[in-house]
Amino acid sequence: MIVVTGATGQLGRLVIEELKKRVPAEQVVAAARTPEKGADLGVEVRQADYDRPETVRSALRGATRVLLISGLDPNRLQQHSTVVDAAKEAGATLVYTSAPGADTTEALLAADHRATEEYIKASGVTYTILRNNWYNEVYAPAITAAPQLGAVHGAAGDGRVASASRADYAAAAAAVLTGEGHDGKVYELSGDTTWTRADLAAEIAAVTGKEVVYQDLPKDEYAGVLAGAGLPVPFAEMMADVDVNIARGWLSHTPGTLRDLIGRPTQPIGEYVRSLLA
Repeated sequence: MIVVTGATGQLGRLVIEELKKRVPAEQVVAAARTPEKGADLGVEVRQADYDRPETVRSALRGATRVLLISGLDPNRLQQHSTVVDAAKEAGATLVYTSAPGADTTEALLAADHRATEEYIKASGVTYTILRNNWYNEVYAPAITAAPQLGAVHGAAGDGRVASASRADYAAAAAAVLTGEGHDGKVYELSGDTTWTRADLAAEIAAVTGKEVVYQDLPKDEYAGVLAGAGLPVPFAEMMADVDVNIARGWLSHTPGTLRDLIGRPTQPIGEYVRSLLA
């Protein structure tokens, strides 16, 4: 039995759909804080409130493999630990969605992922770690706003991003959850090709026929732009820090592991731009 946590989120839903292509739906369980939100998933749904460990243990009972989709809560390290402990208690293999180079990067976004990876390895649970690069979908707000603004903003300089679609990463998770030979592995997953923020602006301009340029900003100024667009200040500052680390090469690696796991090319950023704007 495969249990997917965070199953009603954007990635979780895609993983459930991918799993149903590979195994009978009866072998898949969706775990969610609010089970009612998973009524349309077509699989059994169990409550798993990360802040109530007893619900997590109940949700994982009988599991052979568990996908821990990393959370967004400020205390997510404690929440992740709850799932790790429950997976170990169930005797299940744990698959965790982490951040690129979580053990080496200085990016603020990766700190909780690094700590979670360390907790997983120290726990003794059988594990596989999926270090997902950036999702194309992260840039949807910037892409849709750019034709009106005439610009894409950022603090990434000429740094390159090897992004892929959320569906690509979901397919990789499903492949690992249903496959063999992945125990103890740490996979760096990324798109087949890389692009700069200037490349993104050029793609938007080509699709819309409007002039769109990339405006590179200092970190603090870019954080202010993000906050002005409605992001909470701490999150805006973290995203600006992401761009600084992109400029340092953090998200530029293209080992091909994601493509190998899913058996097809990953979605290029230009294709994603066209799906939004064409």
